Amino acid sequence: MDPTPAQPKARPQPGSPSQSQSQSQSHHASHDREIESLAEFDRVVSAHGTLAHHRVQAVDLTARTDALLAADPTGAVFLGCPMDPGAAARVRAAGALVFPPIPGLPVDPYRGHVYSPGELYASLDEGYEATPDALAYDWFQQTRTDGDVFASMLRAIHDDAVSDALDELVAGARVVGVMGGHAMARGTLEYAGAARLGRELARAGLTVATGGGPGAMEAANLGAYAAPFDDGMLDDALTLLAKVASFTPSIADWARSAFEVRERWPGGGGSVGIPTWFYGHEPPNAFAAHIAKYFANATREDGLLARSNAGVVFLPGAAGTLQEIFDNATPNYYESRGEPTPMVLVDREHWTRTLPAWPLLTSLAKGRAMESRIALVDRIEEAPEALKRVGG
Repeated sequence: MDPTPAQPKARPQPGSPSQSQSQSQSHHASHDREIESLAEFDRVVSAHGTLAHHRVQAVDLTARTDALLAADPTGAVFLGCPMDPGAAARVRAAGALVFPPIPGLPVDPYRGHVYSPGELYASLDEGYEATPDALAYDWFQQTRTDGDVFASMLRAIHDDAVSDALDELVAGARVVGVMGGHAMARGTLEYAGAARLGRELARAGLTVATGGGPGAMEAANLGAYAAPFDDGMLDDALTLLAKVASFTPSIADWARSAFEVRERWPGGGGSVGIPTWFYGHEPPNAFAAHIAKYFANATREDGLLARSNAGVVFLPGAAGTLQEIFDNATPNYYESRGEPTPMVLVDREHWTRTLPAWPLLTSLAKGRAMESRIALVDRIEEAPEALKRVGG
């Protein structure tokens, strides 16, 4: 099976508030010197004849020696760009910084874009262990154990590059986070409900962002993928996926069934998944068109919640989801990111009795601006309306 089906080409839809637009304009202004593709490189050289003070990121320049020898590279930075040794020597001598590619790595630490499902699951036909996703996790485990400072530096560079790419991707978008446990199995009513939630949020013009893993996260990304199709498509996809209910015992079978859905219904809606190699037992799901995968879980968690500017829906989960609730509550409490963003907890029994986060959250919010921005609902179908209600 070819794990590289057609990817949705549209980026997440930009948000409508003027503040989001101004932030987007400012963000793009700060990135107008970044070159992240060969086409961009050619446009800059053709239009300006100079590379001065540009940042060229993970672009293969081995066929652009003449341009590198002719253009002014003063103050330029080349991050992981293959180039002719003579050209590299020339741009260094003329005042550029050149960070060469690092051979033998399963990831590109200087990458200019987030991942796609097909990229992480390449070679899936040979088994999950042959995929770039699995190889990156193995490298992470090995280098974390032996304490290699060079490897830890490369992981930090990689994660910063992913954050930069993610910022560019969602600039101006109204992003809603959907959090929930990885144990939610395909074929259950809960999984179907999470998928319908993702579909409704996407159809409302929001960009759905999840932790990018299995369970509730996969379901929400699946729902966003299904948004452009008629309602029956999601029902059929749920039936197909239920044949492989979990990523255990076989991640390969679980992933292949998702790619089978994508191949049967190509060109679905876009959404974002933000998983981590820190939790190697949680493979990324194939329904998020854009995958920002990190080595550092703390960076991943904070980044996911910080970018959920339209609020967060918390489905039933365990320790990870509980942590996310209060990771989100803290900046809302202190208003460190500005006005508090909506928080909707789903399943009263779960959040008041099984894991009683709701009483603590309401006590924390009492008398503060965030008090009007939190809600608890019984059923997942109530979440979209609750999100609107507390959205201000």
